[in-house]
Amino acid sequence: MISVLILTKNEEQDLPGCLASVAWCDDVHIFDSHSTDRTIEIAAAHGAHVSTRTFDGYAKQRNAAMQLPFRHEWVLVLDADERPTPELSAEAQRAVAAAPANVCAFRIQRRDYLWGTWLKHAQLTPLYLRLVRVGHVHYTRDINEVAEVDGDIGDLQGTLTHLAFSKGIAHWVTKHNIYSTMEAELLASGEAVQKASLKQALFGKTFHEKRVAQKAIFYSLPFRPLIKWLYMMVVRGALLDGASGFMYVSLHSFYEFLIAIKYREILRKRAKLTL
Repeated sequence: MISVLILTKNEEQDLPGCLASVAWCDDVHIFDSHSTDRTIEIAAAHGAHVSTRTFDGYAKQRNAAMQLPFRHEWVLVLDADERPTPELSAEAQRAVAAAPANVCAFRIQRRDYLWGTWLKHAQLTPLYLRLVRVGHVHYTRDINEVAEVDGDIGDLQGTLTHLAFSKGIAHWVTKHNIYSTMEAELLASGEAVQKASLKQALFGKTFHEKRVAQKAIFYSLPFRPLIKWLYMMVVRGALLDGASGFMYVSLHSFYEFLIAIKYREILRKRAKLTL
């Protein structure tokens, strides 16, 4: 009833756990960006279909993956460090069986974990669009991609466990160093702030439409790293998540700082100023 799509690149550590969490599925696809570890071997051993493609952007990679010959009409899209709970898996299958033709996607509540702690207050966005009807979703934005759905969107109550730091803090920092460069380039191109509409941010038709506008507005604010730290720690109450919440918020604020200084560096290079 539901196919599973897992996007990978050197995921030999996390992939076995992810595959085990979707053992109920009879159509699992691995879409790999030319891994150099045992990712493909592990996928094949679990009976998953394996396809490879050279990575050229997150949105492009997801759009290409959605062209695979899935057995079922609905696809659950996962990263290797995510695990749907048994409750979510059962709910998803019931939801797609009863979904009317106008409903083409479902949002899922994701729970991020750090050092064994659920970041209940620190996590900014708990809802992720991951269960989609084939042919009705298109991804835009090459970093922190956005799913655009041709149809209505429903919500599921089950949760998706996200082990964001399973490979350690150093891996997270390395990955977000790359992300921050891509975000800075989008900011410098003007693309990141194109949809900075306060009206859309407050009254957008969909959750994701609001988030895109809110993020665009956020990029126009001065002192973004400090604002984000204070908002997450005080307004969202990340202090209640203890040491894990403090670490998570500080890391994400540092990520915003990297974007800001890399953006400034790009502008200085364009102006041919000395670095």
